[in-house]
This record gives sequence, structure tokens and C-alpha cells, in this order.
Amino acid sequence: MLKVDDLIIDTRIFEIKFVCDLIKCKGACCTLKGTHGAPVTKKEIEIIKKILPVIIKYLPEKNVKIIKSDGIYYRNGKEYSLNTVNDDDCVFSYIEGGIAKCSFQTAFHNRETDFVKPLSCHLFPIRISGKSNEVIKYEKLYECDSALDKGIEDNITLFEFSEESLRRAFGPEIVSELKKLYQND
Repeated sequence: MLKVDDLIIDTRIFEIKFVCDLIKCKGACCTLKGTHGAPVTKKEIEIIKKILPVIIKYLPEKNVKIIKSDGIYYRNGKEYSLNTVNDDDCVFSYIEGGIAKCSFQTAFHNRETDFVKPLSCHLFPIRISGKSNEVIKYEKLYECDSALDKGIEDNITLFEFSEESLRRAFGPEIVSELKKLYQND
């Protein structure tokens, strides 16, 4: 672990090679079996409510029914998570060509919204935890084994792969500082 400012960083993010390989994983991060939905903040919930008319058109009818009957998120104490379809698929995912895709990301790429996706999804497989979100760590899942192989093939570290989402989460100054530490290793 490495300490930078108030952050505690799992140094594996600088060492592990990682690049998503959707052709092989089929978007597994959006369809993890038996899991809670992606963590979201109150602010993200408000954004999602506003852009729902834009993104709902990408969703299958069963997902739309769940959103209408159960809402877009559920709450566990002070924690919020996106709703799921049968405790598996994210309610905001859809299948195209056998690959799970994100309706937020699709709308963003189509320039229909400026919301990429929830930060927890954007950072994945990096997770943020701790009382004040000060711990940055790598979460290894076998569903992402193909991303490890592709990372080695492309010679890209998890830090490099996640630089944009880390900048979104912590700001350009912290990412620059991390980059300096990473490049001096």
C-alpha cells in the first residue's frame, strides 16, 4: 500500500496489466451473478433520474418494467446501489451481439448526455472504500481474466487503463502526483 495525501493506494494498480476485452468477457461486469448492483451516490441517483428518458430507450422491456415497479436503485442503510434484474444483470444494461452493454455509456457516446456512467462502474475493477473513500484498491475477479491477458498483450497497466476515471474521482492533481510516483518506480 502507498499513502498519497489522504489516500491509501493499493500499489497493484501500477503493476497489474489490464485492458477490458469485451469480445471475451461479454461485459461480465454488468452481469455479475448473485451480486448487488453497482454502488451509486445520491448525486448520481439525481442525475440518473434526469437522464432516464434518454437512456431508457436502450433497455429491454423487462428492465423498463423493473425500473417502473421497483425504481432505479435500492438502499441498504446509508449505501445505494443500482437495481438489478434477478440479482444479476444491472437494470441499465442491455445485450447487443451477445455482449452486455451500458445504456449510460451508449447515450454518452451518442452525445445524448454528459454522464458517462456511475463512478463505481467507470473505475471498475478499481474500488474505493473507507470511511471517507480514502482507500483505492484493485478487486480481482475471474470474470476479468481476459482483461489481464489483454493488458499484458497491450502492455498497459491498470493505472494507465483507469487514468480517466481516476481523474474524475480524485482530480487531475492527484492523478499527476500518482503518475510521477508510478513513472519513478
